[in-house]
Parts: sequence; structure tokens; C-alpha cells
Amino acid sequence: MESKQLVAELKTKLGEANFTFTFDEKHDKLRLEHKKIGRGMDISLPEILTKYETKKQQAIDEVIYTIEQTFLAMQREEEKGFGGLASVYPIIRSTSFPKKSNDGHAFVMTDHTAETRIYYALDLGTTYRLIDESMLPKLNVTEEHIREAARFSVKKLPTSVKRDEVSGNIYYFLNQNDGYDASRILNESFLKEMESQIEGEMTVSVPHQDVLIIGDIRNEVGYDVLAQMTMHFFTVGAVPITSLSFVYENGHLEPIFILAKNKVKKEQEEK
Repeated sequence: MESKQLVAELKTKLGEANFTFTFDEKHDKLRLEHKKIGRGMDISLPEILTKYETKKQQAIDEVIYTIEQTFLAMQREEEKGFGGLASVYPIIRSTSFPKKSNDGHAFVMTDHTAETRIYYALDLGTTYRLIDESMLPKLNVTEEHIREAARFSVKKLPTSVKRDEVSGNIYYFLNQNDGYDASRILNESFLKEMESQIEGEMTVSVPHQDVLIIGDIRNEVGYDVLAQMTMHFFTVGAVPITSLSFVYENGHLEPIFILAKNKVKKEQEEK
């Protein structure tokens, strides 16, 4: 399937009665504008086409669902207004993620690690909307109120994990599919609880939005397995974050590749 065919398919599925479609061939993206609520979204076509190669019609059905739910959420906002601070949650994204909305408003953000950044979302049921500066007056809150509410909300999320063992190393997977799996990396109480169970070195990975992996690495093979695992999840995730894992120690997260470089450097200095 080519981009023009995909655009035609989306027009057929979504219908031109409710949307206007603007196909940017140069940048290979589609701009959708909802006629009723006067708001829109940009869709990167290559990403969908890549998924279409393996998932076929399911890839198109998934993007249709996402589009419909997103505009439904926008419509609810227009009709009912914003919810309260109890609906605010933190969202983990890569540092390459846009800092502004499509309308040019800066998102509310907080630095996290060299690989990740914290954004904030207003939960709307089946989807959520990232909070930007233009929303603060409507919510009648400050950025610090948003951050405090998000810190509280993430602690309320369930943290049940599935356990797997590979070559003597233990891996724990958190996958609730609620949109906030990676956000659990901000739940310090949960990380400390997991740390108390770890016998080797504790690693934390957020390869994409819908999974958090905690590793109990007890031998060198464990790092190889972890690297392959996180790269796989990073590749297949709908919202990839980072293929790098972090070592968790004394409440701090440090990218593993940085530790490796420091270790080599230290050994060279000792020689």
C-alpha cells in the first residue's frame, strides 16, 4: 500500500461529511480537521504503512479507532469542559518528542533523565490530552498544581507485575494497557518495593508507553537479554520512548551505556 491509497482508505472509513483531509505529499503526512469542533490533528503516514506491512488491515483499524477516540475526547471537552486535577496523570516521552502542540502552545513538562521527559495529561476516559500552557487558565491551576496532582495520581495506579526468568536473571513486566504503564517509573514507592526483592543489579526500562520492565540482573548474559528485549519492545511499541535501560540505585536512574563508559574509563585510569 502507498500513501495515496492509505489516504483514500481513511477518507472512506472516516467519511468526508465530518472531516476535511489535506494530504501533504512532500512531508508524507495527512492533516485532519473536524468540521464541527474546528480542531485537527496531523497523521504521519509512513508509520502506519510500516505497521501495515505486518498487521495489514488491523493497522488501519487501529489508527481509525485512535482518530475517532481523539476527536470524541475533543468534542467532550467542548461540551463539558475540563475535568479536575484528579484526572491529571504524568506521561513519559522521549526527549525528541515535540515540546509544543500542533497549535503552537508549549506543553507543561519536567526534565526526567537524559533520555526521557515528563509530560502531563488530562485523562478523558478512553484517551487523554497532553496539557499545554493554554489549558492552565481553563483548569484554573498553575504548572506546579499539575505536577503535584500527577505525582499523587501515579501512586494510585495498580502495580501488579508478571515474572519471567532467563539464564538465571529475573525480569518483571508491568503491562496494564491503561496508557500509563511507563509512568510507573515515577512511582518511587513502587521502585523501592521492587528494589527490596532484587538480588542482583536492578534495572528499569521503558521502551514504549505501554510497558515497564524491571530487571534483576545477576550475570552478564542478563544485560544481553535485556538489550535485545528492550530493542524489540521499542521497535513494536505504538509510542516508543527509549531502547536504553537504566540502573536503579539509591533512588537514581542512570543509563546503562553511560555506566559502561565510566567503568571502562575508570579501569583505564587505574592501569
